[in-house]
Amino acid sequence: MKKDIVYFNTANTTMPYNQHLSDRIEAYLQQKKVPNEPKMMMGGLAYMVDDKMCVGIIKDSLMVRIAPEDYDAALLKPGCRQMDFTGRVLKGFVMVDPEGIDMDKDLAYWIDLALEFNPRARSSKSKKKK
Repeated sequence: MKKDIVYFNTANTTMPYNQHLSDRIEAYLQQKKVPNEPKMMMGGLAYMVDDKMCVGIIKDSLMVRIAPEDYDAALLKPGCRQMDFTGRVLKGFVMVDPEGIDMDKDLAYWIDLALEFNPRARSSKSKKKK
């Protein structure tokens, strides 16, 4: 499998992410008809669903926002690890390394898990009143 790393330069900060993984995520979200907005953030590319971070890519790994009750079981899955961002573990987020998402069904599992939690996830963005 070809893994193209794209380097996106914004405000003098280079943020790498795997373009092939991005294409796979976008195709799956499109297939499921899930409106989303890709945004450069957290050192990579994040997919926002309903103004909330749902899944993302940091280098070659998938970042997944999941329900607290799914956290411990998720860590037992192949390729899954805690998200250690800036030296501290972020509960509610996991990283899935390439070996855990090589198969389309595995990638779909993680995206579906994030989409299932998304309606309950808190938005970090305050909505502007019109």
